[in-house]
Amino acid sequence: MKSIFFINLPTRHMGFSPWLLLIFSVIFSNVVTGNAFTGTYGVNYGKIADNLPSPHSVVTLLRAAKIKNTRIYDADHEVLKAFKGSGIEIIIGLGNEYLKEMSIGEDSAMNWIKTNVQPFLPGTKIVGIAVGNEILGGDDHELWEVLLPSVKNVYAALRRLGLQKSVQVTSPHSEAVFANSYPPSACIFREDVFIYMKPLLQFFSKIGSPFYINAYPFLAYKSDPEHIDINYALFKSNPGIVDAKTHLHYDNMFEAQIDAAYAALEKAGFPKMEVIVSETGWASNGDANEAGATKQNARIYNYNLRKLLAKKKGTPYRPKTVVRAYVFALFNENLKPGPTSERNFGLFKPDGSISYDIGFTGLKESSAVSSLVSFKGSFHSLVFATCMAILLLVLAS
Repeated sequence: MKSIFFINLPTRHMGFSPWLLLIFSVIFSNVVTGNAFTGTYGVNYGKIADNLPSPHSVVTLLRAAKIKNTRIYDADHEVLKAFKGSGIEIIIGLGNEYLKEMSIGEDSAMNWIKTNVQPFLPGTKIVGIAVGNEILGGDDHELWEVLLPSVKNVYAALRRLGLQKSVQVTSPHSEAVFANSYPPSACIFREDVFIYMKPLLQFFSKIGSPFYINAYPFLAYKSDPEHIDINYALFKSNPGIVDAKTHLHYDNMFEAQIDAAYAALEKAGFPKMEVIVSETGWASNGDANEAGATKQNARIYNYNLRKLLAKKKGTPYRPKTVVRAYVFALFNENLKPGPTSERNFGLFKPDGSISYDIGFTGLKESSAVSSLVSFKGSFHSLVFATCMAILLLVLAS
């Protein structure tokens, strides 16, 4: 909500009023209330690499690219210190390896938060804690058992500290939690997953947390390139599909994947829960058997995704709920295990230059951007000083 401050002046000074109102409007038009997700676009900042720029350089990069939301997969103190005062909202990760400990009791969660969250607030805008990553549907069934207790203990600790309204508790899921997702209206949770998913959703519904899903048209296309139109996966012109049940038309897989999640939530009894995409992206390089993993396709996907999110619109099934997504990833991560694609999702190269052009400014151009930011800061300071001078003149006359 934008705020404008008005001053009531004596009638004889009304000649100054329009200027005062204009100046105060300029100064205070950027006073906004905080949300868990500013705008619609965020980026995942993974760090499984030995050649990445410093966290302070990453902040410069994000600000130059005007990216206001990011996720990290741990609670790296160097990162949290670097983000102080940046205004960038950050979700930190409580790694899978901590869940068993967190599930035992609230004390462990409290100690973790007092060490990794509370000391950095409010300077660093920590807006969420992702408890685990892709637990349900994964191979470690012991973690399935401890996810909900961990989530509850983390939330209880935040509540005791009075942070539950500013730091949201979430847990991102992979598409593996679904039994099927085509067509979107047919999507349901896997029967074995649902036993654990429903109480988790009940708790998230109670505390007002969204459903986070990692949605990758790239992975779907890679698994079945013969039957999936790559144009449909890349947001390019194509006939699309029509969901026979809802009669809704989809011209891209990304929105279809989101609506599949909405359909599953609705069937599970949570029709009002918001879906946020915690990861999506496209690999710029891959192995011989990884269809579609090219720099050209990565550029097309990420450019079109950014354009779609900038429209601030909903999906065919939820037209009034604006789509929000975190792109994977900020950098290529050269130490990630697995196929070649895993190391080639970055929007930027390790030196901070762009991997391909989707409209962002890289670190190498950030000096010009920094000059511009400095100029803007000087301008606003000048405006404020001018405003105060006029005000003093008015009050003195």
